[in-house]
Amino acid sequence: MSHEILMLLRFGAIAGVFFVLFKFGPKTGAQGRVAKVIMAIAAVAAIACVPSLASTSAGALPLGTVVLCSVYALFALGLNIVVGFAGLLDLGYVAFFLFGAYTAAFLMSDFGYQVSARQGSSKHQFSFDIHFFTAALDTIKGVHISFWLVIIAAALVAAFAGLLIGAPTLRLKSDYLALVTLGFGEILPEVFRNSDNVYGFNLTNGTKGIGPVDQISMGYLHNLPKLPIVGKIPQTITSADNHTKFYVIVAICAVFVYASLKLRDGRLGRAWMAIREDELAASLMGVPLMRTKLWSYAVGAVAGGVGGAFYATIVGTVNVDSFTFAFSIIVLCAVILGGMGNVWGAIAGGVVITWFDYTGLTFLGGKVNQGLGTHINLKDYEFGLFGLVLVVMMLFRPQGLIPATRSKQVKRADMKTANDGDEDLIGFGSDPRVVEEDRLGYGMEVGVDHE
Repeated sequence: MSHEILMLLRFGAIAGVFFVLFKFGPKTGAQGRVAKVIMAIAAVAAIACVPSLASTSAGALPLGTVVLCSVYALFALGLNIVVGFAGLLDLGYVAFFLFGAYTAAFLMSDFGYQVSARQGSSKHQFSFDIHFFTAALDTIKGVHISFWLVIIAAALVAAFAGLLIGAPTLRLKSDYLALVTLGFGEILPEVFRNSDNVYGFNLTNGTKGIGPVDQISMGYLHNLPKLPIVGKIPQTITSADNHTKFYVIVAICAVFVYASLKLRDGRLGRAWMAIREDELAASLMGVPLMRTKLWSYAVGAVAGGVGGAFYATIVGTVNVDSFTFAFSIIVLCAVILGGMGNVWGAIAGGVVITWFDYTGLTFLGGKVNQGLGTHINLKDYEFGLFGLVLVVMMLFRPQGLIPATRSKQVKRADMKTANDGDEDLIGFGSDPRVVEEDRLGYGMEVGVDHE
């Protein structure tokens, strides 16, 4: 039996244990706590097997695509807080991605030391030369700060941007909120695109981008002994080391999963869900609407900022052309496809959509062409197929792949209410056909007072 098949069987067994406990295991009490511990161990073991199942550069599951799937899962976790928990439609999530990526570019490159002078001056525009626990050589000028400090800075910058964007916009509702957030998502990339000459200063390098971005230094973690499955932690994560990148982004995602679950079950999470269900009722119950909405924007923006900083280290450069409206739509669709309000659904949606976008369509298209002898490029029909999948999902499973518990409860309650209403009407001697017409709103039973 080959190593790949053995790892696949091991992964399937571990995932099966996780699924059984998640679906049928005890939820409360001492047994519930034990089940959660076992599920956590099973999840860690399953994740550790993923790099062994992935290929280096080709096939159905390249390790580079796995890393990108994890990054988009992080973005989906952040947007799920805004859309899934608080019920606020955000079409400008790309703004937080942008702030996180440019924060990493400013703090992890030589951009802070520019040699082109202002017109009429012989001095440097910027002459910062800072090195702090970084993998960059001391001979390279500029600002070079450790990645682990940069993601904190990116989180703070993105959260502050979320507060600035949310303060004037969250007083709006529904379609108006969506339009305003869409406007911010379109304006900010244009601001960065045209900020290469602001009164003679080059602030963003425009369409040329900023790079190269420093590699991730693992610092003291490099001194740890060789770990099972994970292996020896390198001192610096090179551009080709997707193995270590995967474990880093998974660790970051795990932190956000834990934070999302704790926030969902806490006082703030209950306030978000109250606003999502009925904003007026939440206000009457004493929920501070504006402050609670701003918290959702700020917390959701943190995931976007951290994901943007990590993405900058993956591609090695930050270019404003990467921050398009399509990104916001893809992440929003990941949340909807996975199941709004469900943490695991957001992860599943981000992974599925990213895999199809980067690898799945090309791989499946090659198999179809090989089997049928055709020459169809499925990537040319990407958005058409994407739209078709969304239409089918909305028709047959609108709650998503992994619906939130609240969504399932509401659906069951609506079905029970509808059935109870029909039985009450039929109990008074009405014709069932007329009752159905009355329930649908286009028929009234003759001779019965409906007031």
